[in-house]
Amino acid sequence: MSAHRPTVVIGFIGVQLDRARGPERWSRWRPTVGLCQHEDLLVSRFELIFDPRHEPLAREVMADMRTCSPETQVNLVPMPVRDPWDFQEVYEALYDWVRAYPFDAEAEDYLIHLTTGTHVAQICWYLLNEARYLPARILQTSPPRGTNRGDTPAGEYSIIDLDLSKYDRIATRFAQEQEQTLDFLKSGIATRNPAFNRLIGQIEQVAVNSSHPMLLTGPTGAGKSLLASRIYELRQQRSGLAGRFVEVNCATLRGDQAMSALFGHRKGSFTGAQTDRPGLLKEADKGLIFLDEIGELGADEQAMLLRAVEDKTFLPLGSDKPVRSDFQLIAGTNRDLRAEVVRGTFREDLLARINLWTFALPGLAERREDIGPNLDYELERLSRGQRKQVRFNKEARDRFLKFALSAEARWSANFRDLNAAVTRLATLAPRGRITEECVEAEIGRLKDAWLRPGEEGEATVPCKLLPSLLGEEACAEIDPFDLVQLEHVVQVCRDSVSLSDAGRKLFTVSRKSKAKSNDADRLKKYLARFELSWARCAGDTRRKT
Repeated sequence: MSAHRPTVVIGFIGVQLDRARGPERWSRWRPTVGLCQHEDLLVSRFELIFDPRHEPLAREVMADMRTCSPETQVNLVPMPVRDPWDFQEVYEALYDWVRAYPFDAEAEDYLIHLTTGTHVAQICWYLLNEARYLPARILQTSPPRGTNRGDTPAGEYSIIDLDLSKYDRIATRFAQEQEQTLDFLKSGIATRNPAFNRLIGQIEQVAVNSSHPMLLTGPTGAGKSLLASRIYELRQQRSGLAGRFVEVNCATLRGDQAMSALFGHRKGSFTGAQTDRPGLLKEADKGLIFLDEIGELGADEQAMLLRAVEDKTFLPLGSDKPVRSDFQLIAGTNRDLRAEVVRGTFREDLLARINLWTFALPGLAERREDIGPNLDYELERLSRGQRKQVRFNKEARDRFLKFALSAEARWSANFRDLNAAVTRLATLAPRGRITEECVEAEIGRLKDAWLRPGEEGEATVPCKLLPSLLGEEACAEIDPFDLVQLEHVVQVCRDSVSLSDAGRKLFTVSRKSKAKSNDADRLKKYLARFELSWARCAGDTRRKT
């Protein structure tokens, strides 16, 4: 206790423990009176809370406290509670008193006497103290030890500070448990990207402490579905979530099928509805539903979902009786839903309900430092599934990571690309060893898969003439579009008798709109952009003009 500040104790009277009359009351342990009998605990003020029905007992206890500790100011605090075992009634009574009490933590030390009062009252004290409504520590008392209890009627006491950060062992244990939780959300992958690790830390806090909707954004294949299932498992462990995990890809739902799948239907509500169907929202009752690609839902489904999120009720197709489902929601999207709101394809009020907690998952290309750990994870997972050991040669792994970390690797489908690559490598690996040859073949497959429509790979760009004119290094610095065009221009020059002849062939359309055309000059200036001349392009067999 502070040597400079007075100590204030707050506590209920012990209706049974504090009750004693006659001379024997000084030989019995009475928790409230005993607090004033400790030589090393000077109580300056005692706020003694009692039910008005026990006022005579409260006054007897106050008199005895003054006898053994005249310097202690005892304040009787009447607090009428009809049922001391009614949690709501007790909490509200204590909350109102605490909010009105003039605490001065700079001038006084406060202790809550937890030994007296019902278990309900003890729980309420804990909750109020943990929520920082009162700046106090917990005071526990116990009867004297041993057989000669009459020699020490004061008993024993201990003081507990609920600020757990002050207890090194507890704080260390909490830190370890949080690290284990983060590791769980990351599927045990030792990710190295600082921004992603901070993001997972924020998601962990929300997943444990909030049941409000969450919105996971990010490109296709960024891991939204896996993360949603991990959040569900975490809430099962830490929050007692009892229902199922239901995953829905909204891009697969259309028309009546969407309404029926999400909200259910009654028999005969539409053609083919031969039986009742509960709907996926009902199946997620007491559990969690993950609506992936929520931006694909139609206007009617969005309106019905908004009501379900707000009221936990909805109408199945063909029914006029609402169904209740107490589900938790995680939504996923690869779209910019704010832009969809502007375009009128997504409801603004629904977005406002689901984006209280929004987390943007980066694509694989944005966290390339995590490719190595994810590569090992995918290979280990695949090995377990196939029940055979598959490993990289050192040179093969180094070659794959060199490519994976380079700008050549687009990873357009994110982790789906990486998973597919590992699957192919493991399947084709001779005797379970992935070689450099396997890796080179896989790199070729990935490059081909990442070519966009109309785009040609580097090997298909026709560069038969240009390397001898410009050199391989110079060609590598020119865009494929310009390479194709320049290669054609050089070929026309080779097939023409003069600079003017080549110009007429190349500008055969645009020259018709000009009153006076100078095809040779236009071609000469174009070639000069690449430090070429007609003589070099035409070769020694052509005349110079």
